[in-house]
Amino acid sequence: MKGFNIFVAFFLFIAMCSGQEINEGLISFGDEIEASGSMTSLQMLETYKVMVVADTVQSKFTGVVKEVCQSKGCWMKVELEDGEEAMVRFKDYGFFMPKDIAGKEVIINGLAFVEEMSVDDQKHYAEDAGKSADEIAEITKPKRTLGFEADGVLLKE
Repeated sequence: MKGFNIFVAFFLFIAMCSGQEINEGLISFGDEIEASGSMTSLQMLETYKVMVVADTVQSKFTGVVKEVCQSKGCWMKVELEDGEEAMVRFKDYGFFMPKDIAGKEVIINGLAFVEEMSVDDQKHYAEDAGKSADEIAEITKPKRTLGFEADGVLLKE
């Protein structure tokens, strides 16, 4: 009987591991997501272009991390095309990203939205990013931003 239990445990372990090959070479944060089926950063930008403030769209896209919150890793900016970027926050403040991933590729799943970011919020994020007092003082008006609330992120190693 003991041998049978070991066999069953081994079989279950192999079965559980075999389903993870799809995301091989990826580190998962937040909810488990699949790497397949993501849009490119150009396709994501095209999606944002037809959105207006208060629209939300369930999306998954691949992009390169431009900047990460240096306080806790509680947000990141991901490059789109034409110099645009998406400000990515994490659902329910439920997970954080490593602070040293600028330049790395990620796959992000969640809700895309367009918002008008207040001066106070812009200054808060600038402080988190380690901007100088002079750079923060230059923020004087609200700004239309491309936002994203991620429920899951895959980081390419």
